[in-house]
Amino acid sequence: MTDTLASHADQSLNKGEPLIEMEDVGKSYGAIRALRGINLRVNAGEVTCVLGDNGAGKSTLIKIMSGLHPHNDGSLRVDGKEVTFSSPREALAHGIATVYQDLAVVSLMEVWRNFFLGSEMTAGRYPLAGLKVRQMREIADAELRKMGIVVKDINQPIGTLSGGQRQCVAIARAVYFGARVLILDEPTAALGVKQSGVVLKYVAAARDAGLGVVFITHNPHHAYMVGDHFVILKLGTTALDKNRKDVGLDELTTQMAGGDELAELSHELKR
Repeated sequence: MTDTLASHADQSLNKGEPLIEMEDVGKSYGAIRALRGINLRVNAGEVTCVLGDNGAGKSTLIKIMSGLHPHNDGSLRVDGKEVTFSSPREALAHGIATVYQDLAVVSLMEVWRNFFLGSEMTAGRYPLAGLKVRQMREIADAELRKMGIVVKDINQPIGTLSGGQRQCVAIARAVYFGARVLILDEPTAALGVKQSGVVLKYVAAARDAGLGVVFITHNPHHAYMVGDHFVILKLGTTALDKNRKDVGLDELTTQMAGGDELAELSHELKR
């Protein structure tokens, strides 16, 4: 699995090399401050875990990195150059791919159609260009098999696959089309233990292949299994920012659960 991912990954990536750097980044929607003073660095060959409760600012952070919304304050650098993305296509052109919680797949479409969704192979000139259906089927089936994803029929609707399988197809698609940074939005949120394990293996494989991975999650246990750097957001600000060697699972769990606020609440509720 790792070898196959590595074959598609950018061979120029060096572990520890900064791919995305955010400095004092802020985002406002009118009078509402969604993010304030965020500093974040995504390195090649590492998993940066971003944790936080609902409303902490995780989705806004994803939208800035993936080009959906521009930031208002601070600077965003990709490969050392300051950028402001105007669209997701622009972020993709810089090698930043996002696998959203809803997977951005079309449930009724075949697996191979979803694999090439938005990047279809065509023959002829637009607007009368036809799809290279047989070629796309063969490539999708071969690439998924190489990555350890075996489906009964490449023509079956992707909605018939399990949640874990759909996540893996989405990750494989992003890597195949040249992602250098992989942003995963709550990939294990709706999965059982076994399916979550499959997805986490792919996260680790992407990391080992040299990609920079941003892993958004509510689950500190899943984050700690694969993470190298941990950031906890709270009401749009950074509540914790530590490398793996500087933080244990207990501290991560406590901070994720509320930290000092939880201790204060526990004290108030004592009889």
